[in-house]
Amino acid sequence: MGDTTVTTLEGREAAVPHPVADETGRSRLRRLRTPRRPRLWFEILLIAVSYWTYSLIRNAVPEQKAEALRNADWLWNLEHSLGLAVEESINHAVNSVTWLIVGMNYYYATLHFIITLAVLVWLYRSHPGRYAATRLVLFATTGVALIGYYLYPLAPPRLMTNTTFIDTVLVHDTWGSMASGDLKNMSNQYAAMPSMHIGWSLWSGLTIFALARIPWVRILGLLYPAATLVVIVATANHFWLDAVGGLICLAFGYTVARLWYGALPYSLPRTVPKPRTAGRGRAGGCPPAAAGVKKQHLSPDGNRPTEDGHPPARPRLTPKP
Repeated sequence: MGDTTVTTLEGREAAVPHPVADETGRSRLRRLRTPRRPRLWFEILLIAVSYWTYSLIRNAVPEQKAEALRNADWLWNLEHSLGLAVEESINHAVNSVTWLIVGMNYYYATLHFIITLAVLVWLYRSHPGRYAATRLVLFATTGVALIGYYLYPLAPPRLMTNTTFIDTVLVHDTWGSMASGDLKNMSNQYAAMPSMHIGWSLWSGLTIFALARIPWVRILGLLYPAATLVVIVATANHFWLDAVGGLICLAFGYTVARLWYGALPYSLPRTVPKPRTAGRGRAGGCPPAAAGVKKQHLSPDGNRPTEDGHPPARPRLTPKP
């Protein structure tokens, strides 16, 4: 179908090939990089499988306790040398207010998942044209974080032995983090760098700020990652430098989406047209070329076509007297 025949002087036909394969490959890549309307069943399956894979890989990283503690000591000394070792003071101050620290424990354990999923659902319903690109940011951010967990095991402050950090979940006996209490054996204890609490909350906050129309909702979008930073430090689950690691991972995620789609997710069209069923046109399920068009025939002598397929009547010549 993609070949053109040319008649040579000897009357033979020679095929002139066109680079159909190359054009098909480019068009296929172009389709993949074009925002499309997401499919609900596929998104649910993709998110479930992706999170299961993320948890499996994260928890399969060897718990190198000695190295993780050495890295924590080095990071803590670095913050002291910078004059920014504030985590211990914040941890003790917030822990003295029982209702506040208990609330932060539940915040740490729940909103990380609830807000992220809620933003994904909102994007799916209200911004389908931007959904895939914004989701790619989240997936790329999480994927590169796994590399950090493997290359740089880090103990959270609450597990350090030469400090007075308080594990607030244990002290206040609250249901909370999988990193404390009876659930600690189900999670890698030494995967604190980078902080995906910051990576995910900042992704959620920026998405809300960029796309929400109500001013106070946009402000809440910015406050959410800021509050998350206070929570991860107050509960002694992260150093503030872990948050910097989460920020770097998020920047990588946005770079991947920008390179793939050719634009930042929030600048893409809000909606995309619904795909048409293949082989169907606008009128009554007919193919586009035939929809609303009667079949026409060409007369044998190449004159204008007629509807019944017969050649047009030729005018009679009346002889001159």
